[in-house]
Amino acid sequence: MNDISYVSDYSDLAILKQVGEFIKSKRIAQNLTQDDLAEKASISRSTLSLAERGESIAFLNLLKIMRVLDALYVFEQFKITKQISPMQLAKEDEKTRKRASKSEVKTEKGLEW
Repeated sequence: MNDISYVSDYSDLAILKQVGEFIKSKRIAQNLTQDDLAEKASISRSTLSLAERGESIAFLNLLKIMRVLDALYVFEQFKITKQISPMQLAKEDEKTRKRASKSEVKTEKGLEW
């Protein structure tokens, strides 16, 4: 059940429960009590308890919890990356210099060295 490649097949409640289990396991791994984590996240212990049971909490509270648990990396999937087509990539590559060339050095009279 750790494979989330089929997460779209899960119900909303199943996903919330999985998030709650994640929070609880991270909290325990860091040897934090619910009271400790709730205090550090500036939320109530009952809100944390709801989250760990897989019940609905405000997204802002989830962010606070994840920040304290040093688990914000789970939100990396939301990062938008610019997609470049292969044709655009090839055009950009054509613009880059491939070799260096000697520059001409001129004196005040316009003569080359």
